[in-house]
Amino acid sequence: MSNNLAVLHALDTAKTQWYHVTAIVIAGMGFFTDAYDLFCISTVSKLLGRLYYYDPTKGHPGKLPNQVNNLVIGVALVGTLTGQLVFGWLGDKLGRKKVYGITLILMVICAICSGLSFGSTAKSVIGTLCFFRFWLGFGIGGDYPLSATIMSEYANKKTRGAFIAAVFAMQGVGIVFAGLVSMTLSSIFLSKFPAPYFKEDEVFSTQPEADYLWRIVLMLGALPALLTYYWRMKMPETGRYTALIEGNAKQAAIDMGRVLDIEIQADSDKLSQFKSSNDYSLLSKEFFQRHGFHLIGTTTTWFLLDIAFYSQNLTQKDIFPAMGLTHKANLVNAVREMFETSRAMFVVALLGTFPGYWFTVFFIEKIGRFRIQLIGFFMMSVFMLIIGVNYHYLKNKNKYLFAALYALTFFFANFGPNSTTFVLPAELFPTRLRSTCHAISAASGKAGAMIGAFVVQSYTLGGTEKEIQKAMLVLAFTNMLGFCFTFLVTETKGRSLEEISGEDGGQNETQMTSEPQMTQQGSHRETI
Repeated sequence: MSNNLAVLHALDTAKTQWYHVTAIVIAGMGFFTDAYDLFCISTVSKLLGRLYYYDPTKGHPGKLPNQVNNLVIGVALVGTLTGQLVFGWLGDKLGRKKVYGITLILMVICAICSGLSFGSTAKSVIGTLCFFRFWLGFGIGGDYPLSATIMSEYANKKTRGAFIAAVFAMQGVGIVFAGLVSMTLSSIFLSKFPAPYFKEDEVFSTQPEADYLWRIVLMLGALPALLTYYWRMKMPETGRYTALIEGNAKQAAIDMGRVLDIEIQADSDKLSQFKSSNDYSLLSKEFFQRHGFHLIGTTTTWFLLDIAFYSQNLTQKDIFPAMGLTHKANLVNAVREMFETSRAMFVVALLGTFPGYWFTVFFIEKIGRFRIQLIGFFMMSVFMLIIGVNYHYLKNKNKYLFAALYALTFFFANFGPNSTTFVLPAELFPTRLRSTCHAISAASGKAGAMIGAFVVQSYTLGGTEKEIQKAMLVLAFTNMLGFCFTFLVTETKGRSLEEISGEDGGQNETQMTSEPQMTQQGSHRETI
């Protein structure tokens, strides 16, 4: 665009370089840690139950009480929600780089401290673990808006969606590695410390050495974040923030010129135009007129997605045994149970979850964010509806179809709204409010995750087929609501961030236009 700043034009038209790949890895490590932690806690929680909550009078392996289990899982979600809002706001007020390193430090320290949870009683160990998991979640939450915003502001307009999706896809890598690490370590412990099954010996079926196992698994989550801290601190502030918010076009040109290895003109005389087009607050009438529907769209779709996404493990207890991946708790020892659970989750992640993320990366610039999100919501709704209506038949008579439908639901969640709800808030909003708006959208998602993890799963606590059937049908409906609310957002592919948000002084066409528009040059511009 001729009226754009030279530094922004250079970023939008830059060829994909090794630096972009490095930025994806550096930004994605927060999501790697996020997925690693959330994945591992499912296997670790069963081990914690055996170690700290065994009651010899009950005749079955120790298990975390439901309230304790909800606390262990839920406290991280609360921390993530809080961290998203706090760091998202700080990212706009202080700059992306200034607060970016803090999130990583929090993750490293709290991942290590989670493994060092101390005390001589179950309450003290779990209490300490929950304390550090809250702050771990707080750091992880900050990574959502900051990583998405930084990647969107560094990327060129042709591959921006793929780059942001690739950052988020590191979550899939984290899930796979978490399963691999948990499997490997539990396998080593099994060979070193054999033990009878619970049915054979209730006491000695729980290896005392297993108390080290869960701690090691949690602490290893700090390693990838620690390794990327140095490189994260070397990243300069984004050119868009330096130029448009700090008003220093010269420094932005120097920083981005060094990154892209080209010489960029400062264009300080054009800054006033951008500042006048970007000088409104989140609660202003102008913001609502320009982006109100977008914010409603990004928050509602992420909220509705996460209700379904975090409820998908409702059927795991039936699918894993049906596929021969796990055995009943009284037929295995403590470490064997962790090994089988890790193996089962690893298989699901590798075949169902992981591919979906990368399908989004490869196709987002071809199909577009909007269509991928619609397709994903629709297909999730269809598969959950089929599982809900035919639950008894699938569970008892067609286990392979059951597993396939389950895997496809995960696939279309990730090749769909789980990825696009992360991408769109990083593109739709102006530089001054981009991190905050992404944070609000992400926090809305975590609120949905809490409903999925606790309200929906508490309703199905009894595990009866009728309860699970009803829950799956409700989730199919929430996905269709997500499909409908997607029409509040718009396609952003192929356009600069300033063109999308109206910061370039041109007419902002992203806010709910009913017909496709044509640019002055005659090129088609997709809007909804």
